[in-house]
Amino acid sequence: MRTMIDSHRVGVETRYGDNVDASQGWPYAHRMLPPNIVACTVLILASVVGVGAAAKPKLKVADDGFPTGQNTPEGAASDLVRAFMQSNVTLLQSVCIRPYGAGQSRSDYSGYLAGVVAHLKRQQERHTPSPDGPSRITKVFAARHLSNNGPASYGNATFDFQDVMFVDVEVLLGSGKQHLRRTLVIKDRDGKWYVHPFPDVSPLLSSGLYDESPSLHLFAEAYTVEK
Repeated sequence: MRTMIDSHRVGVETRYGDNVDASQGWPYAHRMLPPNIVACTVLILASVVGVGAAAKPKLKVADDGFPTGQNTPEGAASDLVRAFMQSNVTLLQSVCIRPYGAGQSRSDYSGYLAGVVAHLKRQQERHTPSPDGPSRITKVFAARHLSNNGPASYGNATFDFQDVMFVDVEVLLGSGKQHLRRTLVIKDRDGKWYVHPFPDVSPLLSSGLYDESPSLHLFAEAYTVEK
């Protein structure tokens, strides 16, 4: 059921679940993929051999073995997960795309970010991880472009974004459940990659995001990984 969230809770629609307060943070920062896509991803991965023998860019990984930093879209997406895992406000603010545009969508996005910051600060004070939040990254897939080039063209012409892609990240939640999340990632005019933690606020920028096929290739297939 599509659920309209009231103005106090950001004022946009979500296709999954009940009303979600922006202050809860994690449910909106990564949208959970529909179960049929998750199941299909698992089946297809078993038959994947490799991406090819072309020269691959080098990528350094964090101590957990997954990408980090804003030189790659996969690193930005992984760092967003770490921001929630660590209740790290500084990391969250550095990895999220700047408020852009004007009007209600900009106001909604800014309000969402403020709500998540407040949520993470409360988490720090409690010293108790949320069962609904991520506890560990288990898989990071290689970034992909949207099939429709409309979002990238719109982002470039309207906000000077240099590229728009998405990254699927599988995480283990504090409850012990696994979830596959899809994150919109944007290369801004400074050449760095940022995540858009709340893409629903900008339909033209995220058009078709959740209709894309399952990601097949893990990030390590697209890079030469350096420890």
